[in-house]
Order: sequence, then C-alpha cells, then structure tokens
Amino acid sequence: MDFRLTSDQESLVEAVDKLALQFQHKPTEFHGFALVGDELESELRQGEYFDIAQVPEFGPLTAAMAVERLARLPFTVEIALSMLVRPQLPVDLPRPLAVVENGRPGRFVGTAKTLLVIEGERISIARPSADDVESVESLFGYPMGRLKRTIDLERLSDADAYTTRKWLRVALAAEMSGLLKAAIDSTVEHLTLRKQFGRPLGTFQALRHRMAECAVLAGGVRWLMLKAAGTADDGDAALAASHAQESATRVAYEVHQMLGAMGMTLEHPLHLWTYRLKALLSELGGRGGQASAVAKLIF
Repeated sequence: MDFRLTSDQESLVEAVDKLALQFQHKPTEFHGFALVGDELESELRQGEYFDIAQVPEFGPLTAAMAVERLARLPFTVEIALSMLVRPQLPVDLPRPLAVVENGRPGRFVGTAKTLLVIEGERISIARPSADDVESVESLFGYPMGRLKRTIDLERLSDADAYTTRKWLRVALAAEMSGLLKAAIDSTVEHLTLRKQFGRPLGTFQALRHRMAECAVLAGGVRWLMLKAAGTADDGDAALAASHAQESATRVAYEVHQMLGAMGMTLEHPLHLWTYRLKALLSELGGRGGQASAVAKLIF
C-alpha cells in the first residue's frame, strides 16, 4: 500500500503538528489523573479539524494521522470518535461522542451529546440530556461517566452497526498508537536524563533492548492502524485494534518499570498516557473480542 501523502495531506498534517506543539507540556500545577484540554477542544472546533475525514482531499487516513498525533498530548479531548466514527454514521450527530458498552461507565459519557450504546452485536444511538448522565471518579486518564437511567435508543441497522464497529476499531487503534508513542518518548527522556553509577540509564544495554522492543510494538500498531484507515477493510481494522491492545499491555508494564517509583507518582506525566491506555484495553470486547474478530474476518 502506498502511504505517500498528497500535498494537501502534508499541509494538514503540518497544521495539526503546529497546533499540537502549543499543548505539548503538562501544566506544572496539575497533579491529577485526567487532564482535560478545553482550550485544545476550542482550537480544534474553530479550525474545523473534526470534519477533516469528510473532505475528499483528506479522508479517513489523514484523520487517523491527526488522531494519532493529538493523542500524544498530555491533554485529553474527545477526538477519535468525532474524527473517525461520526463521519461514518448514517445521520449527522452532535459531538462530543461517547461509547457505553454493555452498561459500563465510559470515556466522556458525562459530557457527551451523542452516545453509541453497544449491547452485544447491537449498536444504538442515544441523545442524552444533562440529567441522563453523570461523571464518575476514576483512576483512568479520561473523564469517565455513566448513564444514570434508561433513555430512548435508535437502533442502527445491522449494516450500519457493522460499519460503525469497524471504525470504532480504527479509532481505538489510532488513539492507542499516539498514546504508546508518547509513553515511550516520555520514558526515553527519563532514561536519557536520569543517571545511575555515573552514567545515563539509557546507556545500559538491557534497558535499551527492552525499549527497542517497545518501539517495535508501537511502530507495528501505527502502521496497522494507517493501513486500516486507508483500506477501510474489516479485517485490517480488527487486526489493528487487536495488536494495539496486545501491545499496550506489554508497553505500559515496561515503561513503568523503567521509571521505577517515579512511574507511580502524579508528578511525572507518564500516567497521563499509560492510564488512558489501561482504559482502552477493555473497550470493544477487549483483547478477547479483537482476537475473535481477527479469527472471523481474516482467517
């Protein structure tokens, strides 16, 4: 598959990167779990970045690249569903979007204007009011919420549900790809600056080998995600999501090990990415669900 970008796509990627640089660092006064980026949300909305997948010159591939880049930021905003899933839905729906899967709390549910309610193989759309949802406390790096009561649902057709699930997998892989890259970069910075026995930790061969393995896993997630966004193939999407969740389990463990006690404190920003990864590990049926989809759609 040819991943060379057109001039229009290159310009869009450069614009996203320029925007992201403004939000690259965690505020020094923040020591919580979910760093919500209201200013980032405003910039993306004003620049109409949430609609780039619907522009023929850009399409889902460019949107997936934007999601991956923005997911590297310490700030969290509902990006992936709006950029990659919302354009594929049969009706135009207000954002932000959130997923409620089998009644569990979910990311951004407390502030969502549109809910995708997953019950087994069925997917329905709901338009909650402020009284229908509430925020819940969580250790995850996202603002979590839940449905407080039963609300009206508009069930998608089997065909639309099938398409929606595919793009949910692409969105999952795109977001996890960015989070993996950011977690690894943060760890590499620590290993470069932190010294032990008079030399940087990053010069020890055993640590370098482990970080190299993490980088290979993260690179595989990115390329599988880009392929899925480019081909819009069901099997590619399932494989990308499966590899993302499998890799995140390994990488999150490794990077926290590399930082030792610092990896478990709120002063260091690592948790802003790894705790978001942990939230994504159980989505769409988790690793078991993705493995079953890969077996069904590819093999």
